[in-house]
Amino acid sequence: MGRLRRRTASLTWKAAVFITVMCCGLAALLGILVHVSVTDQTVGEARDHALDRLTETTEAYEAGDRLPPGAGVDPAGLPAELRTLAAGGRRGTMVGTGDPYPTMWAAGPVSGGRTLAVQVDYAQGVRTIDGLDRAILGSSALAIGVTLLVGAFAVTRVTRRLQSTAQVARRISAGDLDARVGDPRAGDARAGRRVSPQDEVAAVAGALDTMASSLQNKLLSEQRFTADVAHELRTPLTGLHAAAELLPPGRPTELVRDRVAALRTLTEDLLEISRLDARSERAEVDAVRLGAVAERVVRAADAGTGAGTGVGTGIGTGIGTGIGTEIRILRDAVVETDQRRLERVLGNLVANAHRHGRGPVTLTVDGGVITVRDHGDGYPEYLLGHGPQRFRTEGGARGHGLGLTIAVGQAEVLGARLVFANGVGGGAVAVLTLAGA
Repeated sequence: MGRLRRRTASLTWKAAVFITVMCCGLAALLGILVHVSVTDQTVGEARDHALDRLTETTEAYEAGDRLPPGAGVDPAGLPAELRTLAAGGRRGTMVGTGDPYPTMWAAGPVSGGRTLAVQVDYAQGVRTIDGLDRAILGSSALAIGVTLLVGAFAVTRVTRRLQSTAQVARRISAGDLDARVGDPRAGDARAGRRVSPQDEVAAVAGALDTMASSLQNKLLSEQRFTADVAHELRTPLTGLHAAAELLPPGRPTELVRDRVAALRTLTEDLLEISRLDARSERAEVDAVRLGAVAERVVRAADAGTGAGTGVGTGIGTGIGTGIGTEIRILRDAVVETDQRRLERVLGNLVANAHRHGRGPVTLTVDGGVITVRDHGDGYPEYLLGHGPQRFRTEGGARGHGLGLTIAVGQAEVLGARLVFANGVGGGAVAVLTLAGA
């Protein structure tokens, strides 16, 4: 049933059904018109012939001559309708219904209040009509079959081009901005060639390629601008950081150093974002034990807050520390991955959980699946629906910066899958599934 629904929902099947219905309707209409026309002509000729025979027979009867074969007075097989018609003083014809062979009857009144009738062989007319009907059915079936094949071939070519265009559109939506339809019928707007107005599919393909090229150029310009700005900021920030280290101890110095450090982190994040956008990053794969990586990431993340770290092994164990991060190793594993990038992803997830959520924050290792959860308000709806968006804020709330965007980008480099959700009992949940898990 599911396969049938998919077929009937496709353009090819809709077109095939439409062509078939139209062909059948047209063939039926033409067949009926031809059948009626030929039948009227055949019956009319047989009726005229029967009436001529009736006239000759009436003259012979009135002259007292012998009646020809097939003629008689008040014959037993005469249809009742003709008998009634003749009794009323009129003449008429009718195709017999109870005769052993097709017969055309003609009857009329004669002297003495009697009915004179003649029979005319109508077998040839019936054979003519039957042969015509068979010819109409055969030719209609042949015409429908040929039209359906030609129509299906033509529609299939169009649908294949549409499917190719749709596939390229999906690739572009997935981030492959180099994808192009490349339909030769679409021409090249830059070369001054334009698509024929009759080829709408080529027009759609050309418009999609043009849109993709324009989008790619804009994104490349944005990436270059971001990278250039980050590089230009790097040098003065390095000098500013060195100068801040020379300031005398005190609260103002701490504030200056803190802001300089934040600017340096933002600059490095922008550079990392630009490299990820350019898809120039490559993973350096090595055997990594996930439990050890989780402990190292959490200790580095909690070091800035001065919080302790609870580490548990086994299902359901673990020691919470309040504002720190709890590690639960349900099932340790050794995987082939890039340790530096994995630590970057997990570090950003843990930092985001502390910055935007509420404790306790838990990092769980279950084989190749690593989960980071907090107990705050959860992720906003736009993030769950469309993924992290750089510096976006929702309803005046604080945005999520670049941390989650970098986490998603580095996960893609690792070939891992990073999913964001909200927990049943509240809080944000980020699930990282490593390749091969």
